[in-house]
Amino acid sequence: MRESSPLVVAVTGLNAIDSPGPGVAVIRAIREAFPQQVRIIGLSYETLEPGIYLHNVVDKTYQIPYPAAGAEALKNRLAYIHQQENISVIIPNFDAELYNFIKIAPALHAMGIQTFLPTFEQFDARDKINLFQFGQRYGLMVPKDKVIYSVHDLPLCAEELGYPLVVKGKFYDAVVAHTLEQAQKAFYKLSAKWGFPIIVQQFITGTEINIAVLGDGNGKMISAIPMRKLYITDKGKAWAGITLEDEKLIDLANTFVSATQWKGGCELEIMRTADGQPFIMEVNPRFPAWIYLTAAAGQNQPGSLVKLALGETVDPFTEYAVGKIFIRYSWDHITDVSEFQQISAYGEL
Repeated sequence: MRESSPLVVAVTGLNAIDSPGPGVAVIRAIREAFPQQVRIIGLSYETLEPGIYLHNVVDKTYQIPYPAAGAEALKNRLAYIHQQENISVIIPNFDAELYNFIKIAPALHAMGIQTFLPTFEQFDARDKINLFQFGQRYGLMVPKDKVIYSVHDLPLCAEELGYPLVVKGKFYDAVVAHTLEQAQKAFYKLSAKWGFPIIVQQFITGTEINIAVLGDGNGKMISAIPMRKLYITDKGKAWAGITLEDEKLIDLANTFVSATQWKGGCELEIMRTADGQPFIMEVNPRFPAWIYLTAAAGQNQPGSLVKLALGETVDPFTEYAVGKIFIRYSWDHITDVSEFQQISAYGEL
């Protein structure tokens, strides 16, 4: 593939911190799928995102404007980067940036840059704000919730949903509240960080399971890998996990993709109750940070997404390795202040 020139893939989400972005894991999987054929362009927001300085992972990094700057600013910056790098495919990996990327996808395509993203309709339907209606529409089990804009609505939420309840930010973060005081504290914290609205959700007890999914945009599921969290950080992030064999979870993912015609990668956050019922707690519209586990288990989802974006035919995977475990770890990467100054001053490294 592309023997005459390298495949150039641009990736966001380089913040490999305690609450990591998916970027570094996505890149690892892509390099494995296209050995000796790929050049990776990192797209960063902050100057201390670790992926910027991992030169064996990222070939070159460019800073891009924050999502709040709008779609036009993003398009103009990417046009400049494309002139320098001749980008083949872009894979955004943050919820908050996807709206702008979806909006400019036609313009990127006109430049020769391919994406493989959900539509606005798909993106909005699975939003936390619309999740309960989404579940009702497609016959999926989803916890009851209330979308609120005022702290004064919390007593009514507690009356309808009971304690404990889960208070969620618009984009990220969730707090389990056992009292009204805890719920109020979470409301102020999350609204200050992510804005409004705040989602208050029924608390479901059970086993946390995540499913990494890749859909072809026409109702066909290319891949689904279920993972049970073995170690969870204080931020609720999986620091270790294991692939599971469970046809019920695969069927759930297949139902989701078939019903929504999902295009691209996503993650289903599941709570499986003691009687085996899988409740969909969230649908994240991009790859999760543990996505390299799909490559290790035999279904390389980021590599397959690149092929789909380039118009290639990708057959659905039928098997994967059960019992594959990922364990995340910290590593002190050493660089020089000159590199930090370079990315800070010029927005490139």
